[in-house]
Amino acid sequence: MINKQDILNASILIVDDQQPNVFLLKEMLHDAGYTCIASTTDPYAVLELHRQNRYDLILLDLLMPGMDGFEVMNGLKKIETDAYLSVLVITAQPDHKLKALAAGAKDFLTKPYNLLEALTRIHNMLEVRLLYKQLEQHNKLLEQKVLERTAELQASEERFRRLTELSSDWYWEQDEMGVFTQVYGPVLEMLGLLSDDPDQTGKESGAQWDQAEREILEANLAARRPFLDYVYSRVNSDGSQQYFMVSGEPMFNLSGRFTGYRGIGKDVTETMAANAESSV
Repeated sequence: MINKQDILNASILIVDDQQPNVFLLKEMLHDAGYTCIASTTDPYAVLELHRQNRYDLILLDLLMPGMDGFEVMNGLKKIETDAYLSVLVITAQPDHKLKALAAGAKDFLTKPYNLLEALTRIHNMLEVRLLYKQLEQHNKLLEQKVLERTAELQASEERFRRLTELSSDWYWEQDEMGVFTQVYGPVLEMLGLLSDDPDQTGKESGAQWDQAEREILEANLAARRPFLDYVYSRVNSDGSQQYFMVSGEPMFNLSGRFTGYRGIGKDVTETMAANAESSV
């Protein structure tokens, strides 16, 4: 929430080519407790002053020689392309009010000033301006948190992948249609997927897979079941037996829809041979 002191500390720029009018507005604002008041009688200086200071409110006289208030507002809109442009115009011409509002002014003061009305309009405009600034800051903070969280998730994913690579011989991911989207290591060879001919799958080097073991693995994948440390084997063309251990899990999005599979595997032939020798 915006408190009274926030409003009194807001930055205000008075723009009027008549010095007595500037003095009158300054005195009125000082007496009301406003602390940050700047002024200029040169309309050509307004854009650069605002670019440097980003005032919370500009009290702008419409009728000034050389560059009137309408031209000033057009220039300000080019500076504040996204932010809330807080301009309160000052005019003695009733027919200028609608034109000023259409040009971008948020409110107006009519000369001669009614003190209570002027202070009320200034207070209300500053409150709205400061609320907009709060919202902008909140959105920036939220955006920063999203960026930080995204970076954390990316770093976590990278650590996961790195640990996976270090602890296994291969890693893979598939989409919901079974298409491989991520492959690390000899995944297709180890899963027996190099050949397009079902009768030749796993026979690229004359290897023969244990069909019963393969059917269990394929059934797990088809049923979208997770599996851990599943061991299957093949006999190579030289007569040696090779063992592989694989773990996999289905992936789902936040709404629970299946999005694919991912898994890891490694060659455990030496481990199986050692275990066989130790059991003899």
